[in-house]
Amino acid sequence: MQEYPGPQLPYAGPPYPPPRPPSWFLPTPRGARFDHLARTPGARVWQAIVGTLIVAAGFVAIGVVVVIGFVVATVVLGLPSPVDPVTGIPEPTPLGLAMTLLSIAPVLLVVFGTAALIQRRRPGTLSSVAGRLRWTWMGRCVGVAVLALILGQVAQWAALSVSGLDSEVLGWSGWSVFLPLIIVIVLLVPFQAAAEEYIFRGWLLQAVGAHVRNPIWAIVFGSAVFASLHGYSWAGLVDVFSFGAVMAWLALRTGGLEAPIALHVVNNVVAFGLSAAAGNLDDALDQGKVPVPWQALTGTVVQLGVYAFGVMYLAKKRSISTLSG
Repeated sequence: MQEYPGPQLPYAGPPYPPPRPPSWFLPTPRGARFDHLARTPGARVWQAIVGTLIVAAGFVAIGVVVVIGFVVATVVLGLPSPVDPVTGIPEPTPLGLAMTLLSIAPVLLVVFGTAALIQRRRPGTLSSVAGRLRWTWMGRCVGVAVLALILGQVAQWAALSVSGLDSEVLGWSGWSVFLPLIIVIVLLVPFQAAAEEYIFRGWLLQAVGAHVRNPIWAIVFGSAVFASLHGYSWAGLVDVFSFGAVMAWLALRTGGLEAPIALHVVNNVVAFGLSAAAGNLDDALDQGKVPVPWQALTGTVVQLGVYAFGVMYLAKKRSISTLSG
């Protein structure tokens, strides 16, 4: 007599889930400052050197490709050239301005890719200790940036007036000139400014910080490289170096790039916007055309001082995290 085998149990698979494949990204160090987020278990000096060379090569290559692309496109379409054929300086037109901004903005992708492929870390660690941009915090920094910029401009105009120098910022070029330019400025400047912050206060600060304990070396190095890429007179270079140093310091003290990006975007939008309104955008695109008077540094001191104080006050009030979790 055949015995009844009893009810068949449903197949439930293996007792444990199959192991996940190892992640490409190395774990982010816990309790680390912003400049130490690249100190992963696999961090090596060659990664910082090779990665910096890749970012630099990408910066140059993208600039060349964008300029050639714009020149060829304007020839094919029969449009005015975006570049002065004699000096090689971008023309103060919407095409010239767009070409200038787009020659920098895509480098943001190179920085992200280099961090992911060379250092094997999550690109979000370039943004902040939270592994991402903290948008609410950056929005608050924008408000402080607007106030600091207004006070800085007032101080600069006052210093120039006392010295008997005229500021050519105020003026009106007309809506037909201003409107196309301000559209380009509003659409592209945020990406251009953010890209520069990710290069100099993100990648460089962390590439050096991964192997140096004292952040002053990373701050000075990144700020010096940032200033060297500008063609201003000595006062203008002091302004740019000071800007880079304060932004790097704020990135460390607030744990991310939100504060530097906020001021950089507001500053560039206003600077390009005022130049476009006054009809002297060519001065902004040709940095060596008009020497920056030393009296203008008064505005720099006020703007950076007000911004640093305001950001640090808000960061303390809002308990902004400065260490990775």
